[in-house]
Parts: sequence; structure tokens; C-alpha cells
Amino acid sequence: MNCTLCPRHCDLPAGHIGFCRARRNDGNAIICINYGKLTSLALDPIEKKPLARFRPGSKILSAGSFGCNLRCPFCQNSDISMADERCSTVDVSPGELVHKALALLPQGNIGIAYTYNEPLIGYEYVRDCAAQAHDAGLMNVLVTNGFICAEPFAVLLPLIDALNIDLKGFTQDYYTFVGGDLETVKASIRMAAARCHVEVTTLIVPGLNDSPEAMEAEAKWLSSINAEIPLHISRYFPCYHLLDRPPTPVETIHKLRDIAGKHLRYVFTGNC
Repeated sequence: MNCTLCPRHCDLPAGHIGFCRARRNDGNAIICINYGKLTSLALDPIEKKPLARFRPGSKILSAGSFGCNLRCPFCQNSDISMADERCSTVDVSPGELVHKALALLPQGNIGIAYTYNEPLIGYEYVRDCAAQAHDAGLMNVLVTNGFICAEPFAVLLPLIDALNIDLKGFTQDYYTFVGGDLETVKASIRMAAARCHVEVTTLIVPGLNDSPEAMEAEAKWLSSINAEIPLHISRYFPCYHLLDRPPTPVETIHKLRDIAGKHLRYVFTGNC
């Protein structure tokens, strides 16, 4: 049986779990095994997502589970993104998550952010939570790698108010390095920008995706959708399996910011 959620289309015999570690063929259907199983729950500043141009100064209840459908060797959350169902979790139903979010309104909470690991591999949970949160007047924020098929993404987007989408780099060679597909992510950005507030993050890894030419092409492409899409250019620090290169020089980040700024109105630097 094929999983049709992301472009991997994992072919799963009964009882087998997909590449993402969060979806299984139970013999009748592909099910989400991380449904309601949270590894992380925190009230964060909205700017931490990062979202710089969506409800600045507010806070948002941020929830994450386990698993991911990419394999970035520099993953900053590898303890949960590379984990499976054996990891420590707390069961939180959609109704309970919405109740927690509503209880935090006096502390400046505006809604729920689905984040930390790759939230879309737990698609059914995000969909169910987002629907209940929407009905309760809460905002829904999605922090995602954008590596999802168009059909399920289109169904979810009407429930989402804002997204930050990781655009890992701007060549297919780099996406092969992280285990994804550039054109799929570009399509997700286009789809989301047509319906929601979208911001984009690119983590700059020295010697891999730090060329001025790649940033020029990325910024020009984003501006062709909307020159007001905020771009966050973030500094890499050695992490997970990629420990053999130094942190991104701050001057590199500033140089790439200036290049992107020729095409985009809002360019931010991160981890500097």
C-alpha cells in the first residue's frame, strides 16, 4: 500500500512503517502513528518560529511530535525528528490541545503552532487540531519543510493562517543532499503564498549552499511570487552528523542578506 502524503510515496506492506517513522500500514489503511503524541509543548514568542511579519509581539502555543521525511545531516532537532514511536511522548487530543491554547490567551497566546519536528507527517493530527482551533477563533501556524504532495496540502491550507517554510537551498543537488525535492517545496511555497501569510527560512551551511549565485536565484524567484515574502537567512552551527565544518561566518550571512535585499522587501538574519 502506498502512502500518498509526501513525494516519497513509501510502498508499505502491512505492519511496516514509512521513511518518516510516523506512518504505518495497519493492514487496512496508512495511519498516523504519532497522532496526539507530543514530544514538545511550549508557549513561544511568534518571532521564534520564525515569523517576523505576522502578529509581532504575540506568543503561540507550539506543539511537536516525532519523525521527519527529510534527512538533513545538520538537523537542530534530531532528538525528536529522527526518533520513532519508542520515544517519550505525552498523549494530547486535538480537543485538549485547543483547550490548553485557549487557557493561555491571558498570557498573550494567539493560537497553535505545529512545529519542532516535521508536523505534516502527522497530517491527520494537524488537520483535526487546526479545524477545532479555527472554530474556536484561534490562529493556526505551520512550520514545515514543505515536502508534501499538493492534494493534501491544498485541503489543509484553508485552516492555516501563517506558515514558515524551510527552503533548504536553491539547487536540486542540495535537496538530494538533504533527501528532498526542490520543485515540490517551491510548489508548496507558491500554493501557500496564494492563501496565507508565508515567510521562508534558509539555513546557510558553509561550502554547501552559501554561494551568492544561489541566493540571487532564490531571492529573484521568491520576488516573482511576491516581493513582500519575508526571508530569514540563518547561520549554521555544527550539529548532529555535520560536525566537520565551522559555523557560518557572520559576514557571509550579511553578504547574502544584501543580495536578497535587492529583490525582497523584508530580509532578516538569524543566529547571528
